[in-house]
This record gives sequence, structure tokens and C-alpha cells, in this order.
Amino acid sequence: MIDECLVAEFRIEGDDCPLARATEDAAVTVDAAAPQLRTDGNVLLRFSAPLDDRLATTLDRDERIRYLHVTGGDDTCTYRCLSKHPCVVHELVDEGFLVESMQYSGGGATMRGAVVGYDVLRGVMEKAGQTVGITLQRVYPLRADEDEPIGRAWDLTPAQEESLRVALELGYFAIPRERTANEVAAELGISKSAFLERLRRAQQSLFQTIFGESI
Repeated sequence: MIDECLVAEFRIEGDDCPLARATEDAAVTVDAAAPQLRTDGNVLLRFSAPLDDRLATTLDRDERIRYLHVTGGDDTCTYRCLSKHPCVVHELVDEGFLVESMQYSGGGATMRGAVVGYDVLRGVMEKAGQTVGITLQRVYPLRADEDEPIGRAWDLTPAQEESLRVALELGYFAIPRERTANEVAAELGISKSAFLERLRRAQQSLFQTIFGESI
């Protein structure tokens, strides 16, 4: 039995993916589930983003996107569609990369997942080296108490999970507070209001999970 399971995070740049292009044109951040490749080569996509008509308009104009369905919320929308564009992530999946989450922003994508053993990691890295614009951001062992991603266990989006983690690392939650919201937002590369909104939503999800939906 292989004991070593590793968490890996990759950044994709330069891929002509419809979601990546849309985040560049509409200037939004998209949190996506792992894309599902059909036997006919088309890809099923499910993702969410802040309420913004520009994203739906941009995707509607992309001839590679079909059957776009949007479910609106107070300030977040969930999208489902079929894409005729093959995702480069499937090349890594074929080598053993288990995708947990993907986030598109600024014309690129960050994907986080797991590999079982260093031999599989080497194979994934070799494939990444042959693929346009993929770089390894970080890799670390998966702890025994991390059977599922933090975001999935606590119903957090990848953006919310990242905001909480960075805020904690920088001392935003320390007493007295070591960093301001502006400083954490700058580290994340987003506005102060966007950081505080992510923080508010993450805290709401955590509290609802702990205390129940009745709060």
C-alpha cells in the first residue's frame, strides 16, 4: 500500500479555454468544479461567480460554449454548460492527477488536487512540462485528517478557503490584529471589499455547518 498522498497546486497560463478567456474579458473570478469529459470529446462545466451580466454575455458569444444555464442568487450565480474546447487539465488527469478544485481569474486558472505517490507526481510533472503554460505552485503531503478538502468539508469555495488561510497566516485573526484587511487583500491580489465579502461568506458557511442551518 502507498502511504504518501500529495496535494499539488498548478497554475495554467496561455490556454485558450472559454472560462479563462471569459475571466479576462469580464474581469471576474470563477470557482469551478472539476470538468467532466464526455466520450464524444465535449466537456461538462459547472462553476459559480459573482453576479455579473458580463460573464454570461461573454460566454454566450463564445461559439465553443453550448446550452449555457444560469441559476441566479442574491449576488452569486451558478452556471452549467457544455464546452467543445478540450481542457488541458484532462491531460494531467490521465497521468493520475485528482482534481479537487479550480479557480479561473485574469485569463488563467489555478487547480488544486492530489496525486498518490511521488512516481505519479513525476509523471504529472512531465506531462505538465509538455503542456502550454502549466507551472507547479506548491506541493505538500496530505495529512491523515485531510480525507477531503477543507472547502468541501465546510462548504467553502476555493476563493473563500484561500482568503481564510492567507488571513490566518498573516495574523489578521490575531489579538491584537497583526495585519489589516487592506494588507490581506493586497496579498491576495483583490480589493478590500472583495476580501471582506469572501470572509463574511466563509464565516457564514462555517457557522451554519457548526450550529446548523437555523442560525
